[in-house]
Amino acid sequence: MAEAAFLELPYPETAIVERGTLAEQTEALAERVPERPLVLGGCCCSHVGAVRGLAARGGRLAVVWLDAHGDLNTPETSPSGNEWGMPLRMLLDAGVVRPQDVALVGARNLDPPEAAFLADAAIDDSLERALAGVERAYVALDVDVLAPGEAEMFMPEPGGPSAADLGALLQEVAATTNVAGVGVTGMLPEPGNVAVVTRLLAAAGL
Repeated sequence: MAEAAFLELPYPETAIVERGTLAEQTEALAERVPERPLVLGGCCCSHVGAVRGLAARGGRLAVVWLDAHGDLNTPETSPSGNEWGMPLRMLLDAGVVRPQDVALVGARNLDPPEAAFLADAAIDDSLERALAGVERAYVALDVDVLAPGEAEMFMPEPGGPSAADLGALLQEVAATTNVAGVGVTGMLPEPGNVAVVTRLLAAAGL
């Protein structure tokens, strides 16, 4: 996954962030995040610094989290202990983004504590709800949200939208609010992913 962050997408490179710990990586990314970032990361933890940096600029920020998984575990609830299953929960627990401004789209493999948290926090896949009243949105795109076979991904899950359907959803986001940034994670370092991701980013207005 980390190697996939170096795929040659047709966008200018402004910075490479490589740190020894997640906390250091998050801090560095939050400090360096450009005006309208495209973040290529290994796992979804890459989104944490980007969202923190964008949220710190003021104004109401929505997060559209596109992922086959919830990324809502905590160290206490996680079956694996992997931090890549926790980044959305990190942002919510830290108050960086409000639950009502989050849409979790495409999730179909949730641990029981994640499902319980979603119910308690009233988070679902509604773009209309999450984008209502916000000034801008960050799109966190884990390619495993796609149906297997649509791209080469690290953790494929049965089901999921086609790339065309996901592109239409991203166009809807861009038509509704300002897309403040996009992060792409969870893909394998396969050249074929470049065309898929480029089309999706174009749909989001990047």
